[in-house]
Amino acid sequence: MPVSAPTAPDLPPPDALIHELERVQRLHAHRQRDASLAVALERLGSWQSRRLRGTYDDLAAQPRYADAIAFFQSDLYGGDFAQRDADLARVVPLMVRMLPERVIATVAMAMELNTLSQELDRLLLTRLPRADGVFTVAQYCRAFRAMGHRAERMRQVQLIGDIGSGLDGVVRKPFIHAALVMMRQPARLAGLAVLHDFLERGFDAFHKMRGADHFLATIDRRERALIDRIMDGDDAPFADPSAPEEAAAAG
Repeated sequence: MPVSAPTAPDLPPPDALIHELERVQRLHAHRQRDASLAVALERLGSWQSRRLRGTYDDLAAQPRYADAIAFFQSDLYGGDFAQRDADLARVVPLMVRMLPERVIATVAMAMELNTLSQELDRLLLTRLPRADGVFTVAQYCRAFRAMGHRAERMRQVQLIGDIGSGLDGVVRKPFIHAALVMMRQPARLAGLAVLHDFLERGFDAFHKMRGADHFLATIDRRERALIDRIMDGDDAPFADPSAPEEAAAAG
């Protein structure tokens, strides 16, 4: 499955959000039809999520940044977000009416990151020696290089920064937090708890930071350097994040 075209930069945020939801829903449908692919993607996503945690252990150890690291690790990358994204598709008209355009744009970027990450994961799996998502760090790095797509990898990093900047900007507006609190119970009654919890976790994590410049600059610098190291031939650019059973299976 090739990497699909990203959202046009001049597309209005509501249209961009709809476009990204259509892209990601096609990926979710494909995943649900292929059980072996779903297992491999889950393993790969969990592995990469642990890699992220290891790369940012120093930030995660600081109360100011801990929730934001957890949000990026678990809510923007690493899991199966089919339910959250289905919830989101149901409430786009309501969100467009109730939330500022900047918030809609940030959510659209989160969906683009989700889609791009899933597409790159599928391509990476085709380059690994095993189809079940079990591998070593060296095998991961070789597959990462073999698939190419450096520009798309850098786009992932750019999206992380743009999403973070968007969240950092909206948390300064108290009425948005009030709106999220007011929507909490109606969201649960409407079966939208997964989506609402995602929005609240992101808002709360960035509100707690009281300024995200250092956090976002650190992520940007480290992720770009890591991509460069792998692309330049480094097969051990980070410690093995495998769970014990995965390490044993990978040999």
